[in-house]
Amino acid sequence: DRDVTGVQTCALPICSHFQDINANETKSLIFNKILEKYDKNIRPSGINGSGPVEISINLFVRSIENIDDVRMEYKVMLSFRQEWIDPRLRYSKLADNINFLQLIVAAKIWSPDLFFSNEKQGELHKLMVPNLFTRIYPDGRVTQSYRISLLLSCPMNLKSYPLDEQLCPMRMASYGWTLDDIVLRWRRKDPVQMAREFNMARFSLKKHETVLCESITTTGTFGCLLLHLTFAREFGFYMIQIYIPCSMLVIVSWVSFFLEPTAVEARVRSQ
Repeated sequence: DRDVTGVQTCALPICSHFQDINANETKSLIFNKILEKYDKNIRPSGINGSGPVEISINLFVRSIENIDDVRMEYKVMLSFRQEWIDPRLRYSKLADNINFLQLIVAAKIWSPDLFFSNEKQGELHKLMVPNLFTRIYPDGRVTQSYRISLLLSCPMNLKSYPLDEQLCPMRMASYGWTLDDIVLRWRRKDPVQMAREFNMARFSLKKHETVLCESITTTGTFGCLLLHLTFAREFGFYMIQIYIPCSMLVIVSWVSFFLEPTAVEARVRSQ
């Protein structure tokens, strides 16, 4: 609705009250309104009002380091983003001038229970504050982002060492919600984003590939997402660090064979 001055207004009684207060108070009132009867223990009802809720996943890989072919593991730092729609959090009818709400305590709303199944160790970055945010949009869309570091296992085949390529997985799945409740999807546009350069001495990232999968256990079938990272070993590193020094050592050891048999002193020194 618009008044005589052309300014957009809201017909709802609660909206007229929101227009008389500042933006911060408006956000506070909206939070109180949408969370008044909200139960975080119950998952959203899905896009069509029934069925599983769809979780869209996007990763921004910030760095890859410590690719260890002895322990068969690698370390990665990334921004993990997940997005879903919760109809109970819609507030488009309450205020039309707020792009999104920033939720400080994510535990106040329902969130997916994703985990990395091939993780050995992980941490959420907390300097200077916990590196995470939760945004709620007017249509009920929820976006969460975390900056985390992970130590992931990577089974390697070393037959072709040092001319080998290794396929390292990053596997995500729901821990408690089966496919009847949660469906995992990669984001349609740019599901995985990579930093411009990775400083790895012995490997280079050749390509990456996203895959949809299922995790079948005795407790049910769970949604699963898989990111394949293909690393090619840098032969130049081994050429400089191993092959050239070893070749020079062998060549120097042959010098004694070209000396005269009577050159005892030179032969001893060359040894």
